[in-house]
Amino acid sequence: MGVPAFFRWLSRKYASIIVNCLEEKSKECNGVQIPVDTSKPNPNEVEFDNLYLDMNGIIHPCTHPEDKPAPKNEDEMMVAIFEYIDRLFNIVRPRRVLYMAIDGVAPRAKMNQQRSRRFRASKEGVELAEEKQKMREEIFQRGGYLPPEEIKERFDSNCITPGTEFMDNLAKCLRYYIADRLTNDPGWRTITVFLSDASVPGEGEHKIMDFIRRQRAQPNHDPNTHHCLCGADADLIMLGLATHEPNFTIIREEFKPNKPRPCGLCGQIGHELKDCQGVAREKKGEHDEFADTIPVSEQEFIFIRLSVLREYLERELTMASLPFPFNFERSVDDWVFMCFFVGNDFLPHLPSLEIREGAIDRLVSIYKDVVHKTGGYLTENGFVNLERVELIMQAVGVAEDNIFKKRKDDEENFKRRMKEKKKRMKAEQGPAYLPGGQFAPQALGGRDRPMPVQNARHAAFDMRMQGNRNQQNRDAASSLKAMLKNGSKDSAGTSDGMDNRGVKRKAEDSDSEPEPEDNVRLWEEGWKQRYYKNKFDVDETDEEFRKKVVKSYVEGLCWVLRYYYQGCASWKWYFPFHYAPFASDFKDIKDMFKEFEKGTMPFKPLEQLMGVFPAASGNFLPETWRALMSNPDSSIIDFYPDDFAIDLNGKKYAWQGVALLPFVDERRLRGALADVYPDLTTEEIRRNSLGSDVVFVGKSHPLCDFIKELYSSESREGTEIPAELCHGIQGTLNLDEDPILPDKPVESPIPMLRDIPYSSAVGIKFKDPQYEGGHVFKAVVLPGAKMPNKVLKPGDWERSNRGPWKPQLGFNPNRQQVHLDQSAFRTLGHHVNRYQQGSGQHSQGPPRGGQYSNAPPPSVYHQGNYRPPLRDHQPPFQHSRQHGFPRAHPPSQQQYPRPQYGGQGWDRAVQAQGSAYQHNSQRGRGGPGGYHQHPQHRDDRRPQEGYNSARNYALPPQTRRYNWN
Repeated sequence: MGVPAFFRWLSRKYASIIVNCLEEKSKECNGVQIPVDTSKPNPNEVEFDNLYLDMNGIIHPCTHPEDKPAPKNEDEMMVAIFEYIDRLFNIVRPRRVLYMAIDGVAPRAKMNQQRSRRFRASKEGVELAEEKQKMREEIFQRGGYLPPEEIKERFDSNCITPGTEFMDNLAKCLRYYIADRLTNDPGWRTITVFLSDASVPGEGEHKIMDFIRRQRAQPNHDPNTHHCLCGADADLIMLGLATHEPNFTIIREEFKPNKPRPCGLCGQIGHELKDCQGVAREKKGEHDEFADTIPVSEQEFIFIRLSVLREYLERELTMASLPFPFNFERSVDDWVFMCFFVGNDFLPHLPSLEIREGAIDRLVSIYKDVVHKTGGYLTENGFVNLERVELIMQAVGVAEDNIFKKRKDDEENFKRRMKEKKKRMKAEQGPAYLPGGQFAPQALGGRDRPMPVQNARHAAFDMRMQGNRNQQNRDAASSLKAMLKNGSKDSAGTSDGMDNRGVKRKAEDSDSEPEPEDNVRLWEEGWKQRYYKNKFDVDETDEEFRKKVVKSYVEGLCWVLRYYYQGCASWKWYFPFHYAPFASDFKDIKDMFKEFEKGTMPFKPLEQLMGVFPAASGNFLPETWRALMSNPDSSIIDFYPDDFAIDLNGKKYAWQGVALLPFVDERRLRGALADVYPDLTTEEIRRNSLGSDVVFVGKSHPLCDFIKELYSSESREGTEIPAELCHGIQGTLNLDEDPILPDKPVESPIPMLRDIPYSSAVGIKFKDPQYEGGHVFKAVVLPGAKMPNKVLKPGDWERSNRGPWKPQLGFNPNRQQVHLDQSAFRTLGHHVNRYQQGSGQHSQGPPRGGQYSNAPPPSVYHQGNYRPPLRDHQPPFQHSRQHGFPRAHPPSQQQYPRPQYGGQGWDRAVQAQGSAYQHNSQRGRGGPGGYHQHPQHRDDRRPQEGYNSARNYALPPQTRRYNWN
């Protein structure tokens, strides 16, 4: 989602929402890789029911990674996607549902952003190729070395769009992957797998939210289901809050800035393409066996606990003395709505609201001040009260002038500080002609010795770079002198016959960097007139046009909120401008919006490709369709400009700017496509049709026999899922034309992976529960939902004299503190160097009985800040849906012979041994996390203890089970 810096702001302000993931790694035994048994308890001490994967966040990093070599072909990409899903499944270990959702055809409001991204990617790809060719020629002219250029086809990431052959192949590969895991992985045996591929309309995350909304509205839904959603988009946080589910967690990759990336020319790490000097690569390994490896650390994952975020928001949004009853759930909806003003995928953010400047905090403060006047909340179940929103906007509009002036002052102060920092660093470096490192001059009689050269090749490279910079400055100076002397730019200024223009200094070598011209100047008087003149090419006095822009923006706010809470209100609506109005322009907006057009339909996949692709990506389209993008006589050639302007709009970098592309006229596009539709082949017609979700289960699942019966009877009508067979999940089943059936072979679409001779999976089409046209999904906490225990420190903790606060680490509130027992202290005493307490590392003499000598720990564990756990009143952690593993039996106490030395310390160890063992046996029953372990209860299909007791259907009947040793 287009909310730059939102997650960074959120994680810094609400730090406790983040929990690092614990991941169990596979082990190797005699050269054989032993996979992780995901049917065991989750090492994160929490059991998740449903795992949802926003697949586009997995596809992109697996097909064109930034920090490691890209896959060589499409088959390797698919295997990388499989491994990524395996890793997520290992971390989360869902017990009921796995839902994979790939982006399908998006609403028209989203297509505008997709169009901008794909046109940018195409333009940047062409510019990068030109820059690489230019740099390659310059390096060869200087006598540098570069590895031979590989002749391979560049992977066009634009193919990750519905309707392409790549996405069609991906859907086939995922069907094979699901069948393989349901057949061979014990952790998958009893879960229900949903696949919503690119043929199903809708964005991936919103297809997931639609599934959750429709299941929540069913009477058999378990209100205590623990959801886990995987994705890196910031809007997932707000979508999770919008569900009002008490147990909702997001898993995403941990962002690590400044990752090393290989140079695009030489492939080496440590410099960017623009700084490449063509230095020969250093040998890696004794025989250069590590030549093609890039040292990268494995990507780690984090959990975002929305239950803890709800605690933070409850403290921040709670208001006293309201003229109406306070409702926390309604205030959360208002907070989500206010976040739309700082950015989203469908509307440009308001000019006065930047998240880096504390815009959300400002909006919350205004909201709490104004809500007393509004007489109620801003939203309800996804519908906006515009009269109350106008009061918020007018309060922001009053402060707009000061916001713009403060923004300018902050920018000037930052530039001044950076300029002073550069001068300070330059003064500390000394003269440029003085070498450093091994060759740095040393004072006579000084004790300092020159540093040894660790890498002679790098030292020579640094000296050559310094010499090049000095030579470039001299060449530029001589060229300038020649120009001034001869009065001509054609005069020869250098003796080596190179470019007479000299070399332009880099931005970091100059005191002031060139800045883009800003014609609006929001910090000066008359900013509103200049804004509308420069951005919209209209006069500020044109009130009708301003109302038109505001009306479209108001419609957009209503559309986005409806999209988050009720689903897509209109597939056709979009914001028809590149820029947003000012907050002070929101006047008399109460009657600006009535209702969206009913019965709109999404584009077909190939139609969407025509709406979002540039001409450079036309190879993914049929030939006659492609001609419409490049033929000068095409009636829609204006939709596909070869070049376009990017307005920085007050920003510094091009990727932050606004791509000024023409909007696609749907009627003109459909009219042009009507002439080329007859040219589609049978395969292209199939890829251009809208598909359906597919549900897969294994033989151990109670629903398997029901689905097999449907295929046996060849039922052609939709059949409702019995709620008691699938954890309360309901929907309609229809037979698949090309199904995966149990005990049948499944052919692998990837040559490097084996076929499945006897599949244990069965698949069938699935459709979510349907509701009447005017149905409204309630944004409330469901009856019977149990709110999770509080994690944050209570505000009155100090006044209650309850002792020091013990924060909760991870998901388990009963996690015990760790300390060393007797054997651990003895191990430290044997392995820690006892001679290090002398006068130095090489001190001689007998041992002094240091910190980790034979003396055991103190026999009294109640010293300092340590507080032992309650032995009789604090049960060990046990999840309601997990029985766990066998409990380890305590070791028998042994009598050790008394040594001939250190007797006093040993006596103390013997005295403390009994009490220490009793203490430890009470603290850690049953291994990590304190699981109760009973082998006789091991069962692949676990009882559904978390179900709502109000439901009156029986548990699924017993079926065959697999016993895995």
